[in-house]
Amino acid sequence: MELPPSSGLSEDAKDRIISEQAAMISQLARRISELEKLVGKPKKTSKNSSKPPSSDGPGKANKPKRAPKKRAPRIGKARALAENPDKILQFHACLCGHCGGDVSGRRQSVRMGYDHIDIPPIQPIVTRIELLGGRCSCGRRFRAAPPADMAPGSPFGPGIQSLLLYLHNSHHLSFERLSRVMGELFGLSISEGAITNIFRRAKGAMETATTAIAATIRKASVVASDETTTRVNGQTQWQWAFIGDKAVLHTIAPRRAKAVAEDLMAGNRPRVWISDRYSGQQGLADEHQVCLAHVLRDVQYAIDSGDSVFAPKVRDHLLWSIKVGRRRAELKDATLRAYAARADDRLDEILKVPSAHPAGAFLKQQIKGWRTKFFVFLTHRDVPATNNISEREIRPSVIFRKVTNGFRSEWGPQIHAGYRSVTSTGRLQGMTQLQAIRALVDGTFAVA
Repeated sequence: MELPPSSGLSEDAKDRIISEQAAMISQLARRISELEKLVGKPKKTSKNSSKPPSSDGPGKANKPKRAPKKRAPRIGKARALAENPDKILQFHACLCGHCGGDVSGRRQSVRMGYDHIDIPPIQPIVTRIELLGGRCSCGRRFRAAPPADMAPGSPFGPGIQSLLLYLHNSHHLSFERLSRVMGELFGLSISEGAITNIFRRAKGAMETATTAIAATIRKASVVASDETTTRVNGQTQWQWAFIGDKAVLHTIAPRRAKAVAEDLMAGNRPRVWISDRYSGQQGLADEHQVCLAHVLRDVQYAIDSGDSVFAPKVRDHLLWSIKVGRRRAELKDATLRAYAARADDRLDEILKVPSAHPAGAFLKQQIKGWRTKFFVFLTHRDVPATNNISEREIRPSVIFRKVTNGFRSEWGPQIHAGYRSVTSTGRLQGMTQLQAIRALVDGTFAVA
């Protein structure tokens, strides 16, 4: 800042300039202090924070090419033959492949068998419905009733409806690409507007199914949950996933507040709730198991920051407890209770270890705040140590969001959430996604 000559300045002008310089110096000192705090801090990655792996930077560099190594011979394997082939063709030998002699009259048996698999040209099946009628003796006209499974209205049957829902929500095909696929692959001309109408007609069945699924979630003794962002008409909203032992519910709400989970549970409290440490998912059950995978990432960040005393002890202890949890099926109840007590006692000992490093001190403060929610899985056999089940459940919708860039209508989010609820609940019953959505369209879907 260039100062004017002091001569000719009044005392008030000098005081004003001094005041401005003092404010600037104070601002620069504060900025320097903030930058000094950042010096030496490690970069946050997917290994030491909740950032996704895609944010870690460029992918792996190409490895240098090496000379191919000779591998040891191994037993070859071929595709297993189909148990019930649709057609069997037998060919008899006419000539001997060695001497050229005629062998057509000799007894022959199967010496080699293999399958040839192909898909025939796919064509839609068009059924013309003709309702006959006439004039009654009463003078009025009559007409036959239409078949229940082929009612008038949309010409597209349940197979087409379920396939469109499946391709859009599971494989992220846009409406334009769906129209092309149906025309080029199946020989069926269907417009984007007709696809929209099919999806909107499915909304009622999905609402009925999700109502039943929500009722099942409320009865579950163990519930896991997670949430992620989505885009609706250019606005950020939140997609929640709630997982029980018999059902999975997805819902898209305009907020991330705890009220979303409270409205779902309607006053019901499961025995255990599993989630990350977001406050909107706390206090919903009698006990709470926090995701130890998230905790371990925070521990790793403290280690990367330079804490070599407290954080490594926490890491080793949590990894030991997770290994014990994996052996729960082979442990007796008394043994498991002893391990749970040992885990608590050992954590208390670790918390007494002095942590001079700021990262270790901050980690210790966090662990004290969540102290009672680390080892619930050691006292409940049906509770996992991490919330990976929710992470895996919500991942397909994250991919859907990245491919489609969200929803452009108010009913689109409800269709997608309903689809994910039905197909994920169907998976718990041993159904594929296509089988589950076909059962919904046929009206036979039910929560176990």
